[in-house]
Order: sequence, then structure tokens, then C-alpha cells
Amino acid sequence: MINAIIYTGLFLVAFFGMEFIAWITHKYLMHGALWFLHEDHHLHPKDQGFFQKNDYFFLIFATPGILLIFSGITFEMKTLLFLGLGITFYGFTYFLVHDVFIHQRFRILKKSDKSYFRAIRKAHKVHHKHLGKEDGECFGMLWVPKKYYREANNNIR
Repeated sequence: MINAIIYTGLFLVAFFGMEFIAWITHKYLMHGALWFLHEDHHLHPKDQGFFQKNDYFFLIFATPGILLIFSGITFEMKTLLFLGLGITFYGFTYFLVHDVFIHQRFRILKKSDKSYFRAIRKAHKVHHKHLGKEDGECFGMLWVPKKYYREANNNIR
């Protein structure tokens, strides 16, 4: 029982820790030295193709999770396995929220009347109003500042 709690904890630490990692890397790398890969994501949707250079970040961010899962299985180290699973599950969640729900790269999950989903769309829209790499805001994905809840909820009244 204690092992299940520890491994669940490792999974959750990795999952929620990735939001912090995503925020840091988005703000300082994607809007910094790696802007050349991220820039096409900030173009107007009609100027974007289905695939973007920004999609390389999928491979960059998936690699640590895959390596941890592989190492955890190979060397029978459940600690590595559950850390890798947490990172990978965050990546899958990020993909669903960012690419499927927000940007509608796949035409599913179009609408939601839930406050959280309205707020997350609002925050991301604010992020994308800046077409350059400077002056950006709202770099996270799953954690949404309260002001975007207020703004999103005020717009439906």
C-alpha cells in the first residue's frame, strides 16, 4: 500500500511539475533562443499549415518521459517509470488541451461551457495576441490565473 502511495505521488509530482517546466521553457526558450521553432505558431491561423516547426517541441518534450519509462522498465526501477509516466501524461494532456481543444487542429472538443475551459481559452488567446517573441504573457497551459476566469465568465453574461 505504501508503495502505491509513493508511486502515485511521484506520478503527480512529475505531472504537476511539468506545468512549471512548461511555463519556464515557453517563456525563456520558446520565446527566446528557440523562437525560430516557435514563431510559426504565433502566425495568424490562415498562415499556418497543419504541421508547424513548433511541433518539434513535441519530440523535445516527449524524450525525457520516454527515456524515463524505458529506463524504469529496463532496469526495473519503478521510481523512474512513474516519473516518466507523469511527464508523458502531462504531455498527452497538453496535446489535448492545446492542440485539440484550443487550436482545433482536430475538429473535436469544440465547445465547453465549463468555467475552466473558457478561462484557459481566454488566457491562450491573450498569449497569442502578441505576434512577436517579446511582451508575451500567460505562458503556462493547465494553470490559469484568476483574472482569466473573471474575464471569461464576464463575457458570457
